[in-house]
Amino acid sequence: MRPVQRFSTEYLRQCSGMEPEQIVRFLEDFRGLHSRVRSAKSRLISMRVPDPLLEAFKTKARLGGVPYQTQIKRLMQDWLKTT
Repeated sequence: MRPVQRFSTEYLRQCSGMEPEQIVRFLEDFRGLHSRVRSAKSRLISMRVPDPLLEAFKTKARLGGVPYQTQIKRLMQDWLKTT
């Protein structure tokens, strides 16, 4: 079963004001980001993380309904988009 995505009234209000060019750019960026990630090979990495930090991260991810490794990858992608 796929999760249902819900949008806030504020988010929908912001989206309704988008120009067609902005919508196309968003869709192309979204498609490009996800097609590269899904088609790219994955590499196993190893890193040391303090136990309390890892356990807190896993707990928060679980409460959010997201596998913690998926959340780590999302954070990495978000960070790359902002730099």
